[in-house]
Amino acid sequence: MRTLLAAGLLALTALPVAADETEGLVLAHDRQARVIVLTDFTVWELPDTLEMPEDLAAGDRVHFTYETAGEDGMVAVEALQRLARALPEGTDGGS
Repeated sequence: MRTLLAAGLLALTALPVAADETEGLVLAHDRQARVIVLTDFTVWELPDTLEMPEDLAAGDRVHFTYETAGEDGMVAVEALQRLARALPEGTDGGS
């Protein structure tokens, strides 16, 4: 019985950390500092273990998966994926 109770309490303490997702357009990035700034001015600091696309550029659409800890905010960025490349300057994207 005690083992079951301890397992239940342990499971409850692990619940606050959850994965979340967001996406946006890259405004700027610094490969050396491992920072990406989106057009909504959110700043994403990437861990050394996460690979940044070599040719990432302003205007690219990216998708982040990250861990949150409830009201304590973001814990870590888990994944970065480029969804679309920016259009070359001077193109309108029409068909």
